[in-house]
Amino acid sequence: MSGIDRHPVYGPADLTEFDPERQLGAPGAFPFTRGVHPTMYRGRLWTMRQFAGFGTAQDTNRRYKFLLDHGQTGLSVAFDFPTLMGYDSDHARAEGEVGKCGVAIASLQDMEDLFRGIPLDQVSTSMTINGPAAMLFCFYVAAAERQGVPSHKLRGTVQNDILKEYMAQHAWVYPVEPALKVIVDMFEWCAEHAPLWNTISISGYHIREAGATAAQELAFTLANGFTYVDRAVARGLDVDRFAPRLSFFWDVHNDFFEEIAKLRAARRIWARHMRERFAAANPRSWMMRFHCQTAGVTLTAQQPMNNVVRVAYQALAAVLGGTQSLHTNSLDETLALPTEEAARLALRTQQIIAHESGVADVIDPLGGSYYVESLTDQLEREAEALFAEIQSIGGVVKGIEDGWFQRQIARSAEQFQREAEQGKRIVVGVNEFTSEDDHPVEILKIANDAEQDQRRRLARLRAERDRSLVQEKLEALRQAALRDRNVIGPMLDCARVYCTLYEIRHALESVYGAYREPVFF
Repeated sequence: MSGIDRHPVYGPADLTEFDPERQLGAPGAFPFTRGVHPTMYRGRLWTMRQFAGFGTAQDTNRRYKFLLDHGQTGLSVAFDFPTLMGYDSDHARAEGEVGKCGVAIASLQDMEDLFRGIPLDQVSTSMTINGPAAMLFCFYVAAAERQGVPSHKLRGTVQNDILKEYMAQHAWVYPVEPALKVIVDMFEWCAEHAPLWNTISISGYHIREAGATAAQELAFTLANGFTYVDRAVARGLDVDRFAPRLSFFWDVHNDFFEEIAKLRAARRIWARHMRERFAAANPRSWMMRFHCQTAGVTLTAQQPMNNVVRVAYQALAAVLGGTQSLHTNSLDETLALPTEEAARLALRTQQIIAHESGVADVIDPLGGSYYVESLTDQLEREAEALFAEIQSIGGVVKGIEDGWFQRQIARSAEQFQREAEQGKRIVVGVNEFTSEDDHPVEILKIANDAEQDQRRRLARLRAERDRSLVQEKLEALRQAALRDRNVIGPMLDCARVYCTLYEIRHALESVYGAYREPVFF
């Protein structure tokens, strides 16, 4: 799908310059092409996460307990759109969207309810949020404190990758520079107070879902990662103090072997740049640990049962590519949030791969394949060429400000769409092998009750909390931002006294301003 020419057959001639020791190595050793752990899945299976969230915190809490009871080994929080944008559930811009595409979290109170009865020192939690990521992280830390769990025991990830938001997903709050500053604040604060927490999940997923090719996803995501490292080093942070807690998040698309090669190339590129470019000395700083999700953009509303097949082989590609964590999309992904039955089937897909297919018994079973190794090398070359092009336009931030990344992704998306419409690229059940008797599937419908419940809860919260203490903590946060200090500690203090999401957002927005996307053509 990246436009790389494919030979009809591959052999030794395709690997004449291949050096197994330099480019392959052993599992758990530099350059980590074959995986980040010496034993990989023979020692421990990947974490099986199902991205879940809808309605109120109480609604989603019940779904989490259902998934944990059925064998899920980690939680992954989907937030509703108002939360993703930093708005309280009773804000005017939240109307009609509360709880629809994820769970509504407007304060520590909601976060406490979300994890009620789920011990946070025993579960790993991933939170997919970016613009207000630090705020939701602070709610999580404060909720853990209410359970008696200190921050240094918390395990999980907050996505917190703002650069790809400007490129592709558009869930931002602040302008680029202050947003980057808050992310580095997170690196600094967590290195001391939450050393087991992954402070960022540098995400190719949304870049790919917006229309990028595999090569673009690989290059743009890694370029973002290098930018975060550059900013943290410029702050004066020791690279080996924060780099081991950086993680990645990849889309796993339809082209089976290309996706496997992409994941192998990503590990190798990251390891080399971290060791040689950033002079990291700790091998854990060289290791790229990542989560994968099957590609929602590949799934179809037509003949939705076909999505079960797509998800299964995408999940298999993620496992053969060496993922540490995996979410499998549900068959009803294009229609609604998943029903319990659809979510269970998606989880069972992972369990069948893990326990029945045999692929977990051998580490990197495709290593040494003429085709896979050649494709891994080719994607690495494509990525390095794109790095050079990004450098030539002034780097990632300049490329975002000028719309370069947005245009590249849009062109790739347009080309794919045109090829599908012309029948040059077959999409089963959409432009070929169609059916007149396409049977609908049951979908989950979210009532409007969540919005009314949230409005009542927020009104009660504001009436019962200590108003003077709330104002004191919000002003302390604003002063920290004005004086260019680390804002995570003051933000956590705001969370502890039940300041709401939008109140925290607004306190920083009064200093940092709000991002307005330029129009690009």
